Amino acid sequence: MSLEQQRLADLRQLVIDEARQEFDARYPGLRFPKAVALICAYEEEGNIGDVLDKMPTQACGLDLATVVIVDGGNDRTKEISLEKGAITFAFPVNLGHGVALQVGYRLCVEFGAEYCVTLDADGQNDPAEIPALLGPIVSDEADFVVASRRLGQDTTTDKTRKAGVVFFSTIMNAMTGAKLTDTSNGYRGLRVSMLADVVGRLQQEQYQTAELLITCLKRGWRVTECPTLWLPRQSGTTKKGKNWLFGLRYARVVFATWWRER
Repeated sequence: MSLEQQRLADLRQLVIDEARQEFDARYPGLRFPKAVALICAYEEEGNIGDVLDKMPTQACGLDLATVVIVDGGNDRTKEISLEKGAITFAFPVNLGHGVALQVGYRLCVEFGAEYCVTLDADGQNDPAEIPALLGPIVSDEADFVVASRRLGQDTTTDKTRKAGVVFFSTIMNAMTGAKLTDTSNGYRGLRVSMLADVVGRLQQEQYQTAELLITCLKRGWRVTECPTLWLPRQSGTTKKGKNWLFGLRYARVVFATWWRER
């Protein structure tokens, strides 16, 4: 690691440590139930409240806690999350979606969860589908369940993004030997013991969906899919950037992770 890389890593850890001090003070003696819904949010004040209102408190016969990792920002995402009663961990500055998810995974491991579902804060995922994502894991048929837009219904209109889903699924299946239809979907069910195995290997600050999936597949964890209803973003604009830039960066993550885990 270069001096510059070490400096950035140290600064990132300082931000996480500051957020953790506030979190521990807000939730002394915290323990998670067996199932956790994990939402990472960056400047989603227009959407997060409605998403949290729709979150179930049970799934597959298990109590379900909602945990929100607020990835910095200058709006009221943190305040709304707290007002809605979600367990809230807030970075003082933006660190990236991948970093936020890594922190969330580590909290699930540390505070005793056994199952985790990740979903978006923008309203594109239907929380009513959480039992379908957790079911195969709770019944020990899988360790990782990906929601598939191609097996279900994609109501968005961006044809380039839809073509990208097919393209990257084809590439990642060739790399891993999997037979998945939607490898770039962040709506997924996860076994926490699997996360404990892989979280130390994750490196991406953004575009982490491919990194997690490839790493889990290469380490022998069982992955399957279930259909999903993919909805348009409720309000605001995507943080992923223009399609060509998102595709380029996502491809870089795919190939870098495959090379690391081969």
